[in-house]
Amino acid sequence: MGSGVVIVLAGGCLGLTAVLITMGRGLSEWPVALAFGFLIAVGEMVQFRVDRSRNRAPIATSAALGYAMLRGPSVDVPPEVAQVIAVTAVATLAGILPRAVAGLWWDVVVSCRRLISVACAAVVFAAVTSPSLSWNGTWQHALPLALAMLLSVLTAAGVDALVGAGQATEQDNRPFPAALRDELAVVGRIGMAMAIGGVLLAAGTSVLGLWAPPLVLVPLLLTQFAFRRYASAQRTYRTTVRSMARSTEIAGFSTPGQNARTASLAVALGNDLGLTPSRMEALEYAALLSGVGQLALADPSPGGASLLRSREERQRAAEIGASVIERSGVLDHVAEIVRHSNDPYRHGRANNSKIPVESGIVNVALAYEQLVGEGTGQSPEKAMESIGLGIGAEYDPVVVESLRRVVGRGFRF
Repeated sequence: MGSGVVIVLAGGCLGLTAVLITMGRGLSEWPVALAFGFLIAVGEMVQFRVDRSRNRAPIATSAALGYAMLRGPSVDVPPEVAQVIAVTAVATLAGILPRAVAGLWWDVVVSCRRLISVACAAVVFAAVTSPSLSWNGTWQHALPLALAMLLSVLTAAGVDALVGAGQATEQDNRPFPAALRDELAVVGRIGMAMAIGGVLLAAGTSVLGLWAPPLVLVPLLLTQFAFRRYASAQRTYRTTVRSMARSTEIAGFSTPGQNARTASLAVALGNDLGLTPSRMEALEYAALLSGVGQLALADPSPGGASLLRSREERQRAAEIGASVIERSGVLDHVAEIVRHSNDPYRHGRANNSKIPVESGIVNVALAYEQLVGEGTGQSPEKAMESIGLGIGAEYDPVVVESLRRVVGRGFRF
């Protein structure tokens, strides 16, 4: 059973149980529940993909966290943990349904992860506070509430990071420590804004009642806008790189899909070696653009097999490609990877630690693709044998060992 299925089952059981409990006990402070449920649903409807694999819903997350941390004079009966989970679950479904009907991309695993993390935050907040605590203007109440909010949002962030790291370890074969590091980095950048929004919603509604959500909605919308602009810029960036990569295919210097296959293997190797997301992105771009310099050569390699060219030709093509990439002004690290992507390990990274390991990854990925890719006919075992003969001389031993693991797990183009 995959991690995604486990997360969905856990979230579904949690939500259903909470709904049944809430139905039995009755819904307290229904106008507040309706208002926060509406925010969560709207947040789900306007979610967006901020990276290649995960959707974000900052408004929904902030609203769910805020609802879990209500304590104040304007909320006579703070919501119980079960009610928090039930409102979040029902509102999430209400927000997802229009996206599903419209055929828009949505991810039930991400929504269930959010439900689980909010549930944990609600449990912690209820455990460290009492219903008598209120934002009544005294330090005796304000300080414990502030500390409880901090602990709750940290709990939500920690639980989501742990679940996400486990999911990445299973799906992408990333080392768990590296996956957890990446999840915590995302929390530090994006999660902080959502946590602040949740705290503002909780404190404002507790004191001002339902006048607060419209006021707090402005910074939440600004956060949503900023995230969407970032996501749009990333998509444009990726489209531009892929268009540049296709130029070698159009000109006949690489076979159709060769650059994409090389990039997919390079990404798998980067995942196995635990590279950071920013380095992974640069690695993928470098693998896609590794053949751009061949356009300066006189004739295409037969079948796109650049390994058939002389060492001098390949290194000259790599240098030309790096120079072309540098002219973009924003891909300097990518250019450096491409520049050394044809350096023999013995005369390159083995003696110069400044050469990025990503160059060795691209070198190995390109070699394996040209040995196993379409039209070559070599088996993965035969290709591994050929690459193994070059360990320590042509290829980085660390990268070749990573390739053995990736291929051993059944990697296929």
